[in-house]
Amino acid sequence: MFTGIVQDMGTVVAIEPREQLHTHVVAMSPAMREGLALGASVAHNGCCLSVTAIDGEHVSFDLMRETLRLTNLGALKVGDRVNLERAARFGDEIGGHAMSGHIMGMARLTEVDEAPNNRRLWFALPAGLERFVFDKGYIGIDGISLTIGEVRGERFCVNLIPETLARTTIGERLPGDQVNIEIDPQTQAIVETVERVLAARR
Repeated sequence: MFTGIVQDMGTVVAIEPREQLHTHVVAMSPAMREGLALGASVAHNGCCLSVTAIDGEHVSFDLMRETLRLTNLGALKVGDRVNLERAARFGDEIGGHAMSGHIMGMARLTEVDEAPNNRRLWFALPAGLERFVFDKGYIGIDGISLTIGEVRGERFCVNLIPETLARTTIGERLPGDQVNIEIDPQTQAIVETVERVLAARR
């Protein structure tokens, strides 16, 4: 489980492409590597990945074909940065919301609205996810726990403070960029349960 509070940004230093599998090597800070072991879970832009090798500051992760298809990790290049979060431990403070690290799809950034000391980003959702998104609900964007500001049809916006812009990659995003989306698991469960109940009544 993750909390959506990005702990650091790592830099992709190598990509080893193989058939339907990529191995990403990421440079991670000493704080992020403390106690890190093979098999540990680390979220990259919100996607849960397992450590496959550790060589000093360079940590390797395998991305299977489904990860490459559903997330923006497959489009990364050497030198790109990713949002990192270690798996939550029992007793940790949950400053964001509970997240599983399972990406449901990607949203496209359509508009950037600049204002003094904050920024509003508008995203277009992929078909099928709009039913889970509503005003003031939670959403995970590239591993960042955010509150939805407003929903307009298949678009929604989030409002970002300077701290979020400085500590995560979302401040680097430009219109047309794709971001990873994780729907709040509780919201998903409630919506799908209500849909099943209504369908059964019909």
